[in-house]
This record gives sequence, structure tokens and C-alpha cells, in this order.
Amino acid sequence: MSFDKVDLKAINTIRALSIDMITNAQSGHPGFPLDAAPMLYILYKNHLKINPKKPSWFNRDRFVLSPGHGSSMLYALLHLMGYQLSLEDLKAFRKLGSKTPGHPEITVDGVDAATGPLGQGLGMAMAAKRLSTIYNQKDLEVIDNKVFAMVSDGDLMEGISHESASLVGHLKLDNLIVLYDSNDVTLDADADKTLNDDVKKRFEAYGWNYLKVSDGNDLEEIDGALNTAKHFVNAPTIIEVKTILGYGSPYVGRNIIHGNPLTKEECEITKHKLGYNYNPFDVPEDVQSRFESINKKQEKNVPRMVTKF
Repeated sequence: MSFDKVDLKAINTIRALSIDMITNAQSGHPGFPLDAAPMLYILYKNHLKINPKKPSWFNRDRFVLSPGHGSSMLYALLHLMGYQLSLEDLKAFRKLGSKTPGHPEITVDGVDAATGPLGQGLGMAMAAKRLSTIYNQKDLEVIDNKVFAMVSDGDLMEGISHESASLVGHLKLDNLIVLYDSNDVTLDADADKTLNDDVKKRFEAYGWNYLKVSDGNDLEEIDGALNTAKHFVNAPTIIEVKTILGYGSPYVGRNIIHGNPLTKEECEITKHKLGYNYNPFDVPEDVQSRFESINKKQEKNVPRMVTKF
């Protein structure tokens, strides 16, 4: 599938709204949203089976943002997708009682998992597969959804990721696709200071499929990897996407951008670097139109009526 300038502007809108929220709150983590936004956009545009008008539809695909500190990126995307998150909600990011807390909460439409402690995101696939064996019949698939998770270097360092990945591979859960944001930087240093795992060998040893995207800004490459992953059977898939932490910012590739808000001036510098010259919290008309067209396509995902079991 080909992509155009509006797709790139849509991605930069997600990035811009994310850092606007963080700078406005004077608290948050701008590095991850700046590098991972292309993955999230491609996933929601072309691959996630959802219906924003029916956010609780049971057979929808699930998305788990395991690094919950990147919540501003998810909130920006959900706002643009037409979920019940307004610009005022985005401006209230990290404020007590808001719909946009620092880490995602399942009380917000479009959020499938409350995340923050690293290593989460692999359990839903097992539950979905179990339910499908109970309720699906030969001529009626009640449950056929997939679970997509986004994980970070920090996630894969956690002990729970080893245990759960081993079990998921053993159970051959082909309804799970993991996007690994591989930016080689952690909270306090470059990742090579604390790990040197061969991710490909590790996950293939667990029984997973492994794919790699060499450029996290290559939309065609991300899209192609997701298309390939969706057609694998009898094994989960991890897609390692090489990204650059804090892409476009004055602190690109440095751990300082992980959890330190940008100043207003640094936000302007970042947007200018991205070729995105709009005021804080502005959404360009052509981007809004693009998301409206995406939503119309998603609205065709109508919950099916089950008349027998």
C-alpha cells in the first residue's frame, strides 16, 4: 500500500500533540512518542480491527501499550480516531481526575489495558484463544480477534517477559503480534550498558516468528511486516522495529529525552525539524479529513449478531 504526504503529516500530528501535552503538563516522556508514532499510525490505519463508535465491541482487536509512560501518544491517536477524548482532555494530561492520566487506564474509551509496570502485553492472546475454543463452531467464528502489543527495550529486560514469551511460544498463539520499539536507549543510559541479547535468536528459541524493520520511519516497511505477521499460523510474531529515541528533538538518541519534558522553544524546534509548523494543539484540516476516512472504513467492522451456540 502506498502512503502520501498526508500520512506523514498525520504521524507528525500525533508526535506534535504528544509533546504539546507533555510540555503543557510540564511532566511526561516525550522520547518514545517521537520515535514510535509511525508504528502506531500504521497499525490503526491499516491493521487493527476496531470500531471507534463501538469501543466495547467484544470481538475487536486489542492493542496493549506496554510502556505506559508513552500514554500521550496513545491519547493523541485516540482523539484523532474519534474516541471520546477531546482537545480539552489532551490539555488536561496528567492532571488529577482527567481522562488522560500519566499511564493509560481502562476507564478511557479505546484503552484496552492499564499499563506501566513493564513486561505486560502478552496475556490477552491466551485468554482470547481459550474463548475461541469454547465458543467457535465450524460454521460460526464468534471470536477471531488478534492482540497487538507494543513493547520497549525496557520491557524485554523484565523477567516476566521471558516467562510469558516462553509460554506464548509453547502454546503457539498465532493471534499475538508484538511490535518491539528497538531504540537502544533506556531510562538511564544506552541499552548496551545493561543488555546485549540477540532478540532474534531469543524469540525464535521460544518458538516465535521474528521479523525486522530496519527503519522505523519507513511506512511501507512497517506495513509490509504487519501484513506478513498477520498471515503466520501456529506461532506468535515479534517485529523488531529500529527507531531513534526522541526523533526530531534537540536530544535525539539520548536518554535525557526519555522522561524530561521539552520546553516550548524546544517543542518549536522539534516541530520545525519535522516540517510541521502549526501552533500547539492544532490539527491540520487535511489530517482531520484523513482520520475521518479511516474511521469510515473502521465503521464497517460491525459487531456480528450471534443467534446460536
